Amino acid sequence: MTEPSPRPAASGGATQPEEADRLRGMLRDPSYLKTLVFCALIGIPVSFAAFWFLVALHELEHLMWADLPQALGWNTPPWWWPLPLLPVAGIGVGLVVTHLPGAGGHIPASGLHAGGAPARALPGVVLAAVASLPLGATLGPEAPLIAFGGGLAILFRDLARAPATPATTALLGAAGAAAALSAIFGNPLIAAVLLMEVAGIGGPQLFAVMLPALLSSGVGSLVFTGFGRWTGLSTGGLSLKLGEPFPRLDAGDVVWSVLMAVAIGAAVHLVMVTGRRVAAFVATRTVVHTAVCGLAAGACAAVYALVTDRSPVDVASSGQAMMAGLAADPHAWGVGALIAVMLCKGAAYALCLGSLRGGPVFPSLFLGAAAGVLLAPLPGLGLVPGLAAGMAAAAASALRLPVSSVVLVALMLGSAAMSPVVILAAVVAFVTAELLPPGRAVAPVGKPAGAVPADAADRA
Repeated sequence: MTEPSPRPAASGGATQPEEADRLRGMLRDPSYLKTLVFCALIGIPVSFAAFWFLVALHELEHLMWADLPQALGWNTPPWWWPLPLLPVAGIGVGLVVTHLPGAGGHIPASGLHAGGAPARALPGVVLAAVASLPLGATLGPEAPLIAFGGGLAILFRDLARAPATPATTALLGAAGAAAALSAIFGNPLIAAVLLMEVAGIGGPQLFAVMLPALLSSGVGSLVFTGFGRWTGLSTGGLSLKLGEPFPRLDAGDVVWSVLMAVAIGAAVHLVMVTGRRVAAFVATRTVVHTAVCGLAAGACAAVYALVTDRSPVDVASSGQAMMAGLAADPHAWGVGALIAVMLCKGAAYALCLGSLRGGPVFPSLFLGAAAGVLLAPLPGLGLVPGLAAGMAAAAASALRLPVSSVVLVALMLGSAAMSPVVILAAVVAFVTAELLPPGRAVAPVGKPAGAVPADAADRA
């Protein structure tokens, strides 16, 4: 791809036409058009590979947590079931980290990263994910999918002997990762938005412009849709009509959502900081300490099962499958069970973030959903607004990707009715987490902890 020519100094309205000319020039560039076509073609095999990768993970998880216990005479896994599985996961990941190129992918406590793994690192990424996720890691599959999809795209480019430049490598890595992510999120929009935000296009300046715009859009949405019955205005929308109506937002929903966002942002930030401390602990003696962390995460799930008489799967999983049940029947969870799952799953999440391999998205969403359901009985706060605000706040503070968090929660809810509280909660939680001390930075894969600059902290 040809590099754009330096932009001459301009003032006033001269910049905008110049930017439009540069965009037209880029779209007319044959090398860029070839890259677009190649990205479209490469998305087909990458999507197929990502689909079967997810199927394999799902089948292995079902085998370990459903088929095997039933074959041994239990309808559900007994309370001690995670205790042998998660140390095995820790040993497996530790061996991958120490013996295979790429160390099994990046450490989850460092957040999501754009781009793919090099071809020689793909076996380690796959093996680390297989060792972690089916055996009960409190992580999701999205981070391995990003590395796997992006790495496959670059591998196919190399096999086709297409020209390789830094620009095309970055584009292909992002395109492959987005194609793979669509398989798990079931929607190309969130995959594209997530990769755009993870890549950090525009750097801090993007966030400086984006946060006020995002916040004001949430406030404006409150006014135009009617703050309770205050304005009574009606506007059109792009969402489909749902069979079950969403409640109208009122002052209590908004006030509690903001307060919840501050508390959830601080709590999830503490979990992420703990995860980075666990990563530093693991780096000193990788195999042994990873196994110890796996055992500790398994103990969290076992304690939860003993205390609540529920399945340890509630803790020893990403939480993706449980969110639907929690949202559909929140009354099936008592107050004690909600508190226990938040404490035990939060601790297991922090341990797995620093030791095993996976993604941080779904555990954070589940923790936020549990907090929203727990706090829903507060006077003036409804169940749906609490659930929506909790998920948005937890995702934004864990991922540090406020726009992606808003889009993801809105798509999960299937309606734009809760968008104002979702946006407010995401922005408030993001700002809260960013203003807190970042804690220790996570070392890049293959480098000692001391090699990371102190100011390279916290952003995904």
